[in-house]
Amino acid sequence: MSRSLNRRQFLSAATCVAAAAIAGGGLGAGVAQAAPSTYTPDWNSVDQHPPAPEWFQDAKFGIYFHWGVFSVPAFGNEWYPRSMYHAGDSVNQHHIATYGQPSAWPYHNFINGANDLAGNFVQFAPKLKSAGGNFDPNEWAQLFVDAGAKFAGPVAEHHDGFSMWNSQVNEWNSVAKGPKLNLLQLFTTAIRAKGLKLLVAMHHAYHYNGFYEFAPAQTDPSLKKLYGQLGAAAENQLWYDKLKEVVDLAQPDILWQDFKLDAVDETQRLNFLSYYYNQANAWGREVVATYKDGFNGKGEVFDYERGGPGDLTSPYWLTDDSISSSSWCYTQGIGYYSSQQMLHSFLDRVSKNGNVLLNIAPMADGTIPQAQKDILLGMGDYLKRFGESVYSTRAWTVYGEGPTKMGGGAFTTPTAGTAQDIRFTRNKAGNVLYATVLGWPGSSVTIKTLSSDRVNLSSLTSVKLLGSTAGTYIDLPAPTQTSSGLTVTLPSSAPYSAGAYVLKLAFSGAIPTLLPLAGAAAFTDVNYTGGSAPLPVGDYTAADLSAAGLGTRTISSLRPAPGYQVIGYSGDNFTGTAWTFTADNPDLRVTGNNDQITSLRVQFNPSRYFRITNVTDGLALDSGGNVASGSNLKQWSWDSSNNLQWQAVDVGGGYYKLVNRTNGMVADGWGSTADGSPAQQAPWNGGSNQQWKITPRGGNSYTIANRTTGLALDGGGNVASGSVTKQWTNGSSTNLQWTFTAL
Repeated sequence: MSRSLNRRQFLSAATCVAAAAIAGGGLGAGVAQAAPSTYTPDWNSVDQHPPAPEWFQDAKFGIYFHWGVFSVPAFGNEWYPRSMYHAGDSVNQHHIATYGQPSAWPYHNFINGANDLAGNFVQFAPKLKSAGGNFDPNEWAQLFVDAGAKFAGPVAEHHDGFSMWNSQVNEWNSVAKGPKLNLLQLFTTAIRAKGLKLLVAMHHAYHYNGFYEFAPAQTDPSLKKLYGQLGAAAENQLWYDKLKEVVDLAQPDILWQDFKLDAVDETQRLNFLSYYYNQANAWGREVVATYKDGFNGKGEVFDYERGGPGDLTSPYWLTDDSISSSSWCYTQGIGYYSSQQMLHSFLDRVSKNGNVLLNIAPMADGTIPQAQKDILLGMGDYLKRFGESVYSTRAWTVYGEGPTKMGGGAFTTPTAGTAQDIRFTRNKAGNVLYATVLGWPGSSVTIKTLSSDRVNLSSLTSVKLLGSTAGTYIDLPAPTQTSSGLTVTLPSSAPYSAGAYVLKLAFSGAIPTLLPLAGAAAFTDVNYTGGSAPLPVGDYTAADLSAAGLGTRTISSLRPAPGYQVIGYSGDNFTGTAWTFTADNPDLRVTGNNDQITSLRVQFNPSRYFRITNVTDGLALDSGGNVASGSNLKQWSWDSSNNLQWQAVDVGGGYYKLVNRTNGMVADGWGSTADGSPAQQAPWNGGSNQQWKITPRGGNSYTIANRTTGLALDGGGNVASGSVTKQWTNGSSTNLQWTFTAL
């Protein structure tokens, strides 16, 4: 976050889904464990910290702001301090033209104050309104409340090394220099006074790990500190000391950190986590620490920058995004995303088990531009009216449906949906399902996910449209369920204007469990009741099942999706007696293994054939018929031919062979590691070049990566029928994703 937009993506949604998209009763937090009363600076201890407390999962929406010394030039972006020293960069050229050569007019002039070439005095020195200026932290906090945020706070130090508090370890701070105001304290007081949880963002890991790469070497000890040139030991200590000051001064509920934590000394990382968690215990509060890298991720919340996963993902996560498409800080001519982009991407992220931290970009003098206020107030208007379907909800078994794909990893642009797009949430009691339609669909809407072949809706008691005012509802006629979905009749025209419209489906008991499109669903009671978890293809130890909310030896009924099988084991780590299930089993007592499954595997049923379809081009994987060994695999429009039918047979170690129905040969990566190399086919010989890791990417989508080459099957984009199937470096592109449809 707060970095140039071409920085690499740290963790794709696909990786997250593959690692942990398992859940109970919708998406749950698993089996709670007691937090330690005292933390010690080691991973075994801090990993026991509960990462996402209930208040955080209830909150959904927060606001922070990139505002500081870098806001003064109002050019480029918040990386101005770095880029001004990078010869030939547009920021460097602007700086020379406006202020002079960086060697003569350095960055710290923006802190201490100096004249530009036109004779204008420039300095980061906002004045409070009470002192005749434009800055009022109380007005900011009220705006955050009006926007519907439940937590908020400042970037207390960005990569530039300027501390926005009365630091005793860094003289380059907002009390000693510049505005001579304790900005962090002002924001802490204002935000807490409005009843919001306090977030403090710290970006200083990159301060001394590359940000000032192009700045000249300093000789003055104080300037060495500002420009991150003290040396590794001193810098790592300073990194920790700054965090300790912030923890003690602000007592933040969320301490958010930017990237490059992996470059910080591990001892200091552990010192910070244990100190923060121990202080929180002393305060009697549940706190959140976030990360993009550098932490184990067991006691902390992962943050996607400008993005989010493409599918429902566990454990609970966060994304930080900005209302600006061009910069995180204010710049002249700054651009903004539309209100619909912001709202719909927010609703999408909540449906996928995440929170959103939205950045705004105030001007250097403390003015928040009206265009930014308008976007925030638009969010607030929606949440004030329809917040019942957002706040204190949880993700359901699936996030939604519709043609518009959102997320897929970090650095994915916020996208506005359509009236064909629906996003789901549920109440915490699990007896109300909210279906949010991202546009007015007309006189009726069909929720395809709720088709009769996937869910029994006999316990549905009512369907209502949330009214324009919070707590009001519009009664709707009884819906009709068919194999195509649940069709709900709506008013002939939209009864009010809104960015999205919410259907409230109430049930007499728990929301019925949805049969997954892929993998299996496991239940703690017979007849598909009790706690439940969707289980994608993969291996689940006792610990994995507990993390999914199922606990040890609690499974009483199972529903494999069509074409899949579950192998349950009486012992952990796939040992002991084994039972194989290829069809629904409503009562495991009948087979004598009720509450006996300790570990399990979810696999493709080796006796079933599948159509393997590329997500991008919609073409099916094609052998070409009775061809010679070594022939290229192709893609073809689906026509039910045996050439397009494949078995996925487990060969151990989490790998599969893909066997064609016509010629009996298997898909073969044949050893080339070059992007774009064709995939071939040959008789099975047991080689690793014929073994494929099939990894869930959400819904019914998978990547298929070769064991030898490490490359994934690639459709190549929107190609013609008959095109060669290639291999490519694994990633989040839908060109590399394939659906498996049982035949």
